[in-house]
Amino acid sequence: MKDNDIEDMLDLTFTRELKPGGANIPVSEKNKKEYIERMVKWRIERGVVQQTESLVRGFYEVVDARLVSVFDARELELVIAGTAEIDLGDWRNNTEYRGGYHDNHIVIRWFWAAVERFNNEQRLRLLQFVTGTSSIPYEGFASLRGSNGPRRFCVEKWGKITSLPRAHTCFNRLDLPPYPSFSMLYEKMLTAVEETSTFAGLD
Repeated sequence: MKDNDIEDMLDLTFTRELKPGGANIPVSEKNKKEYIERMVKWRIERGVVQQTESLVRGFYEVVDARLVSVFDARELELVIAGTAEIDLGDWRNNTEYRGGYHDNHIVIRWFWAAVERFNNEQRLRLLQFVTGTSSIPYEGFASLRGSNGPRRFCVEKWGKITSLPRAHTCFNRLDLPPYPSFSMLYEKMLTAVEETSTFAGLD
């Protein structure tokens, strides 16, 4: 919707009172950006506003807001959750592949070689980049969960070699282009994990 002309294609309005009188305001090419922003905000906030406010109030009763304001969201999670040592064997044994990748594919072998070369903090950042959290379930990687229940870590063949890897945190999926060399894969993964946000887009 965001990237295409929707004029005369969709019969949408600002219902659910996304704005006052929304049921009578048709979504058009001119106001679709506002519609998308309001719809995303509504979906994220519905039913959790009071709970979120209570959680934040309780958190700030225990932790001074000035102490945590120096961290971004990823750093704060690492501070709160700690830095557990990742079992690479368990991670690899509980990973699925799609799009033509398999455990013995050269790009996947390079992927795991890159993960082995990462230090533990970089591994946790990779896990956070793909799953949305740096926490490892107590039962191990077999118990990873996505937005709809149990969902294993997944690496899917996707994109051009000029692209960075991208993540779909709701599905614990890493879209990994078929890079032609280990060094390119390593550099692109490092850039994605260290310098980009978690989301490739809304899942």
